[in-house]
Amino acid sequence: MIKKLKRIEVEEKLKSMGLELFTPKEFKGVFGVSQNTASVFITCNVKSGLFVKLRNGFYMVKDSRPSYFFIANKIYQPSYISLEKALSYYRMIPETVYATTSITTKIPREFNTPLGIFSYQRIKKEAYTGYSLIDIDNEKALIADPEKALADYLYFVDLKKVSLNDRLDLKNIKKEKLVSFVKLFKRKSMLKLIDQIYAEFKKPRKIY
Repeated sequence: MIKKLKRIEVEEKLKSMGLELFTPKEFKGVFGVSQNTASVFITCNVKSGLFVKLRNGFYMVKDSRPSYFFIANKIYQPSYISLEKALSYYRMIPETVYATTSITTKIPREFNTPLGIFSYQRIKKEAYTGYSLIDIDNEKALIADPEKALADYLYFVDLKKVSLNDRLDLKNIKKEKLVSFVKLFKRKSMLKLIDQIYAEFKKPRKIY
């Protein structure tokens, strides 16, 4: 006999289990249904508005509010928050960053979801370190340490994939730790970039 799933009961159970963000496999396991039943129910309820599709294989209960950092970690693994999003989080750049930027060892990807853009850039496995699990909005998420976020950013500046922000705030950065992370990329030109940004940072700031 095919198990009948009721929309209200499904929503309540997912929320009670903290599974507002889930995969079809997780859904199947929670409700003890076949893969086909899970897929049909999810597809129908994306159309009905109960679920939001974030990307192929990842869905969210519509009125739930998991943190963007948690979502970014979940929908493309392995990954951790870094680059401009982390720099903004640590107030190292003054701009508000709307895309959630992450680092991965897999191919670069970008997902344009109903919640916003989630972007992933690839680095070598030897440099995939320097991140911590922290609490953000009552959820756990992996984010680069400040020095690693800056090192990751300088890597893509050095590759000329992004422009160097001329308003970097380095006052809370431990330079020795930054250099140790930069050396993982094995690009001497990045060490010159560090000298450049510190020279700029030490200049008197203009007051307008």
